[in-house]
Amino acid sequence: MAAKQINNPWNIYGHYTALIILALITLAPIWVMVATGFKDDVLVQQKEPVWFFFVPTLENYEYIMNRGKFDRYLWNSVIVGVVATFLTLFFGGLCAYALARTDFRGRVLVANSTLLVRMVPPAVLAVPAFAMVINFSLDNDLAVLIFFYTALNLPFAIWLLFGFYKQIPVELEEAAIVDGATPLQVFFRVLLPLMKSGYAVAGIFTFRIAWNEFILALLLTGRTSRTLPVGAAGFITDTGVEWGRIMAMGTLIVIPPLLFTFFAARQIIAGMTAGAVKG
Repeated sequence: MAAKQINNPWNIYGHYTALIILALITLAPIWVMVATGFKDDVLVQQKEPVWFFFVPTLENYEYIMNRGKFDRYLWNSVIVGVVATFLTLFFGGLCAYALARTDFRGRVLVANSTLLVRMVPPAVLAVPAFAMVINFSLDNDLAVLIFFYTALNLPFAIWLLFGFYKQIPVELEEAAIVDGATPLQVFFRVLLPLMKSGYAVAGIFTFRIAWNEFILALLLTGRTSRTLPVGAAGFITDTGVEWGRIMAMGTLIVIPPLLFTFFAARQIIAGMTAGAVKG
């Protein structure tokens, strides 16, 4: 009976119809953003929007590249995203390994409670973070933004990697030590190859948050240290919103995370699957 229900053509058609509808709902905002980036001001401002049949223009992209300081914003975002991700994975991996291999009372509670810190919205931390930066005269410094992004993402990385380390048998480390491996060799040669999926998942989420975060970047950066989201917000002026340019900037902003996720899709799927059965 179950096999007949699965092979029922109507069930198959309904399944794929639901998938197509969900895909259209997901892709519709992206298409609106991409299409608007290729429109001139006349098409953007007209009452009846045109989404498919229009003459595209590169005027918005030319303005962003030549006069929109895109290269500076891109460089700042790359530095902040890459360094914050590296520091988060490095310190988060060490903390998760210590929690997974050190036996003390309340170990699991400590590991799980780290996620509670991540539940605090960045907007709540924005005002005290801004006050600290101003008091210590650290504004307009990318190192400050990297520090806060690392602190913001560490709890999630520790919680995620803790579950992966718990799945690795201790006997593998003991066998490597018996063969003469040092603790660093055990960590880098035995554990890290087995943790690629976990680090890929943690790295994707960390990089995307550091790349897309807006509130802290707006408050903690200056003219020379703005990131791409803050640069895109600069097209919201007193005279109105430059929709074509802000959408073109948004299109360029989403490309690196999409490429990063696409090329690491296999590791992400393996990591999420392993995390679903851990314990």
